[in-house]
Amino acid sequence: MKFFLKCDDAAHVCDKTQYKEAGLFDKLMLKIHLLMCKLCRGYAKRNTKLTKTIQSADIKTLCPEEKERLKTRLQDEIENGYNS
Repeated sequence: MKFFLKCDDAAHVCDKTQYKEAGLFDKLMLKIHLLMCKLCRGYAKRNTKLTKTIQSADIKTLCPEEKERLKTRLQDEIENGYNS
């Protein structure tokens, strides 16, 4: 069992943590690593800021039916050589 994470592993766990996919042990190991590693602390801080920015952006997306209609329309226009 590893008690210290490499920076690459810490970055991976940090990403998993942002998406609520990391387990308790992984989170604990990440916290220990972040106490010792300034570079990874910076990565975690930027990662958190990016996640919050994306969540607060209030981005609107198409529903699946609209996406499918758009995809079909684009394929039809490509196949039929759309000319304006």
